Formats: sequence, structure tokens, C-alpha cells
Amino acid sequence: MDVMLLMEALAEQGVTVLFKADAERMRDGAKPWTFVASGAPLRDDLLVRTDAASVEACLEVCLPQLREFGLAIPD
Repeated sequence: MDVMLLMEALAEQGVTVLFKADAERMRDGAKPWTFVASGAPLRDDLLVRTDAASVEACLEVCLPQLREFGLAIPD
């Protein structure tokens, strides 16, 4: 999955997307990647969020949730 394409597609639907790599958590061997999506299409100010060991692991958790809310996710 092209992460930039995904972020653009979500932004075009009114979703704010954040990917973060945390250097401190990386050094500590913890889950350094964070994905957060929020915005008008997500009801009740809901956040879709996860911390994971990789970008791919974040997407495995969050993409199904975003699809459940009816958002179009590019292949």
C-alpha cells in the first residue's frame, strides 16, 4: 500500500491522518509507529488509532476500521 496515496485519499474525504515514528519507543524496543485518523466522516469525534511495530502493522489494524465507517481506501 502506498501510504502517501492512502493519506491523500483519506484527506480528500475529510479525514485528518497522522503517522508518527517515535525514536524513544524505537530505542526501547516498544511499538514505535502510531497511526491516528480523525475528522468529520468518523462519527462522534471517534479516533481510529493504533501503535504498532511497523507501518504495515498499523495499516492491518486501522484500514478495516476505516472501511467499516464507509471510507474509500485505495488498493
